[in-house]
Amino acid sequence: MSASNICGLKEEDFQTELNGKKTGLFILKNAKGCEVAITNYGGALVAIMVPDKNGKMANVVQGHDNINDVINSPEPFLSTLIGRYGNRICKGKFTLEGKEYSLAINNGPNSLHGGPTGYHARVWDAEQINAQTLKLHYISFDGEEGFPGTLDMTVIYTFTDENELVIDYKGTTDKTTIVNMTNHGFFSLSGIANPTPTIEKLQCYINADYYIPIDDTSIPTGEIRAVKGTPFDFTTVHEIGERIDADDEQTKNGAGYDHCFVLNKKEVGELSYAAKIYEPVSGRTMEVYTTEPGVQVYTDNWADGYKGQNGATFPRRSAICFEAQHFPDSPNRPYFPSVVLKPGEVYTQKTIYKFGVEK
Repeated sequence: MSASNICGLKEEDFQTELNGKKTGLFILKNAKGCEVAITNYGGALVAIMVPDKNGKMANVVQGHDNINDVINSPEPFLSTLIGRYGNRICKGKFTLEGKEYSLAINNGPNSLHGGPTGYHARVWDAEQINAQTLKLHYISFDGEEGFPGTLDMTVIYTFTDENELVIDYKGTTDKTTIVNMTNHGFFSLSGIANPTPTIEKLQCYINADYYIPIDDTSIPTGEIRAVKGTPFDFTTVHEIGERIDADDEQTKNGAGYDHCFVLNKKEVGELSYAAKIYEPVSGRTMEVYTTEPGVQVYTDNWADGYKGQNGATFPRRSAICFEAQHFPDSPNRPYFPSVVLKPGEVYTQKTIYKFGVEK
């Protein structure tokens, strides 16, 4: 497969063994000749090859070109699956059914993205079902990273002929636990390069009338605030860079955008339109659809120009993330949508990233 792929990645460069489990590279191809490349280490997206308005293919997701760099990336969450709990939990503590649990602290005073050895740092069992579908499976045992219950999680990546990357999640537990899965794709619609261009000229729409303000450690203040009249109003199209450094407490607290938007929904759990970005030079677009109540928008505020694949470098604000999820710190906020999963229940999520062009 590596001889005929267009992303230039080689299967052998992604092969190693960790704790008795083998890593590899899996390439999904659709009828349009586009590609998505994924490694089962962390379920990381390492390439999404889609055309610009002139038909020129480029990789629009940030990743590495070998397994050692994926494992040792300066950005440990680079385009990976995130679990058991995406985003932050205040001081790494929560109470469930009367018992307090303590998680690893890996982001200031808080727990972030399931901890340092969360799902992003695990080898998933992989089965490529067909040319366009990859099934990943991981069992995280009771007590892993401090979470209760053995969680059995399956994630299916499907790359359709409409250039949609569809991510389906399904999970069950043997004991009451909390679950908040997401995918942390770092998208660069202009195409990764040396250096990868800034995302500040991206035109962005977000289908959210409210967002969740944060304190100076990026934990929700508890308020759900209207976007109207703030730098967070993307209900009409704005350039990302237009207000990213506004004299505003919230953009300062996030060092840019690093906030959860409360998506407009007609009913809980419906698959609905969440966001769209348009890159004016290439003409590439990406639409986001999700069943989740929120999407964390992160503008890559902490990158420092580290090296990625095929000679690309990733400077500050060279990517944007749309992490479909429940809200940060939900276990400590009973009025946020629940992230509790009980035995006999099934956790599900569907998120779609659809790539296109506008001339």
